[in-house]
Amino acid sequence: MSDSSPIFQLNGVTQQFGRLTALMEINLTLYPGERVALVGSSGAGKSTLLRLLNGTLQPSQGEIWALGYNLSQISTQRLRQVQRQIGTVYQQFHLVDNLRVIHNVNAGHLGRWSLFKAALSLLFPLEVETAHQALTQVGIPDKLYTRTDQLSGGQQQRVALARVLIQNPLVILADEPISSLDPELSREVIELLCQMSEQGGKTLVTSLHSVDFALRYYHRLIGLKMGRILFDSSATNVSSEMIDQLYKI
Repeated sequence: MSDSSPIFQLNGVTQQFGRLTALMEINLTLYPGERVALVGSSGAGKSTLLRLLNGTLQPSQGEIWALGYNLSQISTQRLRQVQRQIGTVYQQFHLVDNLRVIHNVNAGHLGRWSLFKAALSLLFPLEVETAHQALTQVGIPDKLYTRTDQLSGGQQQRVALARVLIQNPLVILADEPISSLDPELSREVIELLCQMSEQGGKTLVTSLHSVDFALRYYHRLIGLKMGRILFDSSATNVSSEMIDQLYKI
């Protein structure tokens, strides 16, 4: 895939859960290196869109292309290869609380490690220096051997970010990564995500409730309302009227 090729392309994508239509006729193209914020009210379809992008959900209708592959027409093995290049930061962190931080960070290796190596690392942690470097980047190098359930919410989110650093994907998807954090920690986490994107030339797609953070840190905003794209605009061209319409009941 060349640098000018889309990293994601959605053609006529509709997603239904029973009688509920979460997304309707989505047409969307995302390019390498973009920082894109998905904004809109709860239930607008932001999290569903991210699940479609990382291949954990198949669309009810339409096509999703990721890294040059049609996700509905590739083998399970190829899908896993594509997913290794798409790192996801979840709102609930998806950490194993009773394990030490190093084990949760090393989960970023799982797409490359054999089952034996992964099991061995639970007994004798491997790639310790790499994990330490990742935790240094996110500001908590001293927590390497701390039990994850002893960390604050902000520190756990940093562990999740360190895990993505270890994975070293082409794309980072972040689903409401600051929803449970105070404003200062929220700013720090968003700045870390943007730093990870800039340093590695990675595409960053983040769902956010905070329009202020989206306007300040992202190149492009996509406004979702009731499962449809209301606007898709550069941050500099997003007006207060567009935002008012997005959140108008």
